[in-house]
Parts: sequence; C-alpha cells; structure tokens
Amino acid sequence: MSRLGLTDPEREARLLSRIIETISTGLDLGEIVQGVAALVTETTETDICFVHLLDDTGRRLVLRGATPPFDELAGRIELDLGEGVAGWVAAYGRPVVIDDDKLSDPRYKYIPELRGEDFTSMCSVPIATRPGHLVGVLNVHTRARRVFSYADVELLHSVGGLIAGTIENARLHRRLAEREEAMERFAERVVLAQEAERRRLAGEIHDGISQRIVSLSYHLSAALDALTPRPAREADPPAGDPGAAAEQIRRARALAEDALAETRSAIEGLRPPVLDDLGLPASLASLARSFPQLTVEVDLTPVRLPEHVETAIYRVAQEALSNVARHSGARSAVISLAVRNGEVELEIEDDGVGFDPSRLAGPPASTGYGLGGMRERAELLGGHLEVHSRRGAGTLLRVVIPGKVAL
Repeated sequence: MSRLGLTDPEREARLLSRIIETISTGLDLGEIVQGVAALVTETTETDICFVHLLDDTGRRLVLRGATPPFDELAGRIELDLGEGVAGWVAAYGRPVVIDDDKLSDPRYKYIPELRGEDFTSMCSVPIATRPGHLVGVLNVHTRARRVFSYADVELLHSVGGLIAGTIENARLHRRLAEREEAMERFAERVVLAQEAERRRLAGEIHDGISQRIVSLSYHLSAALDALTPRPAREADPPAGDPGAAAEQIRRARALAEDALAETRSAIEGLRPPVLDDLGLPASLASLARSFPQLTVEVDLTPVRLPEHVETAIYRVAQEALSNVARHSGARSAVISLAVRNGEVELEIEDDGVGFDPSRLAGPPASTGYGLGGMRERAELLGGHLEVHSRRGAGTLLRVVIPGKVAL
C-alpha cells in the first residue's frame, strides 16, 4: 500500500498553475478535457483519469475526456444520474473514495470497455461551478492500492472547480457557434425558399388563377353577347337568349369559385390564416383532419404563443404529418401539444414502418424527409428536435421549445 502524494504544497501549486494554463489556451471543450486529464494523472501520480460531463439535457453523464488508451472512448460511454460511482457522485454532489474491493460497493458499475478489473483504488469528485450546479464528475484510478486523504479529495475538488467554469464557457461558445451556423443555414434556406415560393406563386397565378380569370372574362362576354340584341346571323344563337346567358354565367361562377379556392390555397401557403382565427391548438386539430388517409388522435393543451413560435410549431407538425402520410406506411398517428415547466412540447407519433435513426447523424440538409428543416426551426427558437424510431416500430418526433409560453 502506498499513499497518494497530493498534499505537497509545491505539487498542488504546480498542478493548479498548469491547469490554469491549459484552460486558458482556448475554448475547445475536447482539448481542455483531454489536457486536464493528462495533467491530473501526471501530477498526482495516478494511472488513469476520466472526465464525465453532463449532456445538454442534464440527465446523463458522457465520458468526454480520458488518458490513453481510454481517450478513444470519448463520447461513447454514458451513465444515467445515479448509475455507477460517477453517476452517484453526480446525483448527490458528494465525493466517493474506494481504496479496495470496488465490486463490493453497491454504487460501482462494471463497464467492460473501461477495464475496471485493472485498477484497485479510485477517487471520484463532482465538477461544479458552485454548490448545486453540477457540470460533471472527475475520476482518478490507480493500479496499486492507495489511500486518498481528505486533503487529496479537496485538491481534486479544487481542480474540478477550476475547470468547471471553463467547461461551461466552452459549452456556451460551442452552442453559440452552433446557433450561428444554424442561423446561417437557415438564412440560406430562407432565401432559397423565398425564391422557390415566388416561382411557385408566379406559376400558380399564371397557370391557374390568371387563366381562370381570362376564361371568366370570356364567359361573361359571351353572356353579355347572348343578352345584347344584334343583327341576326344564321350561326348565332337567338339574340337575347336567357338560356345561353345563364349557361355562360354558370360557367363563369364555377371559374370564379375555382380561382377563389386557388387564391386561398396560395395565401395559406404563405401564412396559415387558421392560426390567426383559431390559435395553435385548434389549428393543429384542423391539420390532423386534413389527412383523410390517417386516423389522427389529438391531445392538445390550450396555449397562446408568440406568432412566430406558433407558425414554426405548426409548420413542423405539417411537415411531420406529411412525412407520416407519404413515407411511413402508418394507419394512425397521435399529435399532442403540452406545456411542462414553461416548455412547449409537440409530439407526433405514428405506427408506421420506422427507420434507422443513424441516418440523422449527417448534416441537417441530408437527413431526409425534411428533418433538417424541422430541426433548424426548433434550434432557432432555442429548442431542440428529438426523433426516436426503429425498423418496424414506428416513429416518435418531439419538439421542445423553452421559455416561450404566453398562457
């Protein structure tokens, strides 16, 4: 048995100083975590260091940094809060020291990839910017049995406190960069969509509405001719023929109705008027009824939101139900709208054939079925899109928008 020599003041000062240098070099989260792991093992004479960080949901720990050879597992090991020693530390905010016989500790979870059988002693401390504000967990392991003193734990606590703020800043920087990238992509998509919409409207007006108005004018002129006395010609209908005029007027009215329907359709393509008239829940219920090939159940909480938020949620639901109708092979779907803890949640679930979620790993524009556009709409509102699916088991799409509720 040997004692971990962390309590030497010079060694402590050197470790903390080098960590400050490491975290001051930039805002790349991966580089910071890897650098800190290497410094901790080198300076504390431990064998392995693992840095687990909370994911964006705050519900799971993800291994983000480790000393070789475990650095290759970064991003691939996950633990729920309360799961394993690191999960216990994250859940309760207290350190754990195990000098020997980890398997007898009920908090310990064996993870084959991390080869726990190769290491005897461990110390696990929370990484927190302040009490109750957890960022992650720092673990150190030794092959030989060692005793971690109170001072040792406090030093590792100090390390965690030093890197916690930097990790938070790096995350904010990453999220800001992702938001800016999403906004750039969205701006590009908006420009392209605007041009496509202009072309669509021009085509609809030219090929549909304008042609019907031309025909309408023709039939009204024919009706006028039928009612206007003129010199008789053998091929002409009798002057003042009310029957012929009535037929022309009937055709003109039919054309006017068609033109009006096409005009309303074109307007609805720009901004769903049902949102202004009925609000989001009733609009979603109306949308559900517009897919006769599906049996769509609705569970909608009454809520009023800012206009742009309602439009975004409606468009996501519209695209999602269109995907279900066109691609899923589903016979039924459920659309729900709920408010939980100040967040708006839209869920659309179907009983279709499902798909492989790994296809979502690519760039937003390449994910297919309009998922990229739906994801961008959610992200630009500060929310996120979740898609859960597997072959033969249907699909659940969830959009969560935080802090936008106006009840």
